[in-house]
Amino acid sequence: MSEHPSVVIVTGSGGSGCGRAIAARFAADQAAVVVSDIDEAGGHETVRLIEQRGGRVAFCRADVRDELEVRHLIEFAESTFGGLSVLVNNASSPHPAGEGMAGWIPSLQTDLLGTLCATRYAIEAMRRLGGGSIVNISSISALWHGRKTPGGFPGYDVAKLGVIRLTTWVAKDAANDGIRVNCLAPGWIATDGPRQYWESLTPVQRAERGVPSKLLSTKEIADVVVRLATDRSLNGRVVVWWSEDLPRLIEWGDRGYRNVAELSLS
Repeated sequence: MSEHPSVVIVTGSGGSGCGRAIAARFAADQAAVVVSDIDEAGGHETVRLIEQRGGRVAFCRADVRDELEVRHLIEFAESTFGGLSVLVNNASSPHPAGEGMAGWIPSLQTDLLGTLCATRYAIEAMRRLGGGSIVNISSISALWHGRKTPGGFPGYDVAKLGVIRLTTWVAKDAANDGIRVNCLAPGWIATDGPRQYWESLTPVQRAERGVPSKLLSTKEIADVVVRLATDRSLNGRVVVWWSEDLPRLIEWGDRGYRNVAELSLS
């Protein structure tokens, strides 16, 4: 059974990728949407596109790394639209800003700690309305135990794995307040950077480098996020969607590994 959200915050929705598509999809479903990003011009462009289609929308600049700005974002949704029904933690900083472990920090601050902070204050707001839903965005890169092909951003992968564990742990406690928390871990998405790299490769090169033969669309991502936000039968669940496959739910209580090799202790 699904419910229809009334007020939705989508962080990181000022770009041309998934955040904008998610915000537009919720607005098309008659939700009031708060667009949030550190990119003010991009945020206002998302607002313009949604308003063009008759949607209810407002922009609030917020850097999810800053706790005070996150609190203001939640308060903005309440004062502008009367509450908060859904939070989509989409804001991300995947590219390292420096060498070595120091370059991990932006991703950890944005993708993990930003998600944690926004989740905390969103739960407080949702309690005031008697319930709500949170959807976290992770990545399949968080699930791999090492890579057999080049690529990847270590800080991003560590942060996104933390988001998965955050989802399953918080969901258990939040359920007592009628709040559901779920997570999407997608594969390669046809946003600017991945699409340009994907298009530069031949099919043989994609196979050699572990690159999927096709990409997910931002519309497909938005559709799954809305499903996770509105399906009342789902809580604490993680959807994995490798780009060539169908979206699949990880079984609750899954150990997180499948193939293991014996370690001799002698």
